[in-house]
Amino acid sequence: MRIHQAVGSATVTAALLLLAAPSAGAVSGPDRSSASAGPAGLSETVTVDPTGRLAADGTVTLSGTYRCTGGTGRTFVSSSLSQGESKVRKGVGGTRAVCDGAEHRWTNTARTDPGRFAPGAATVEASVMELRSGGLPLPMFHAATEQAVTLAAPESAGMTPVVR
Repeated sequence: MRIHQAVGSATVTAALLLLAAPSAGAVSGPDRSSASAGPAGLSETVTVDPTGRLAADGTVTLSGTYRCTGGTGRTFVSSSLSQGESKVRKGVGGTRAVCDGAEHRWTNTARTDPGRFAPGAATVEASVMELRSGGLPLPMFHAATEQAVTLAAPESAGMTPVVR
C-alpha cells in the first residue's frame, strides 16, 4: 500500500471513529438536548419532531429544527435511530447545515431493511456537527439531542404515501 493511500485510509477511519464517539456531555439522557451560547446570546440547538415516518419498504424519515453559529467548515445535521431494547443504532442520513444563527428545518431519510423498524416508540439521536480542518478533519459539535419519538406509517400519520 502506498503511503498516501495509508494516510488517506487512516484519516477516514479516524474521522469515522470520531463521528461515532459521543461528545462528552453532549447528550445527557432521553429528551434532553445540549445547547451552547453563541454570538449575541444566540443558542445553538437541534430538535427532533415527535413523529418519524416509516414506509412499507423500510424507508425512515426523521426531521426537526436546528440553529448554529460560527461554522467555518462543512457542517451537517446527522441522525440515528434505535428501537426497543437494542443499543444498535441505524444512521439516518445527513443534511448540510447553514450556521447563520437562524433556525432551519432538517429532514433526513434512509432506506433500511423492511421489518428492521416497526411503527411505535423509538429513540432518535441528532447532532449538528462541523468538520474543522487542520490537516485531519476533526469534528466539532454545535448541538446534540436524544429524543423519544413515534414511528408512524404514512397512513397512520395522516400522510399520503409516495408512489414512485
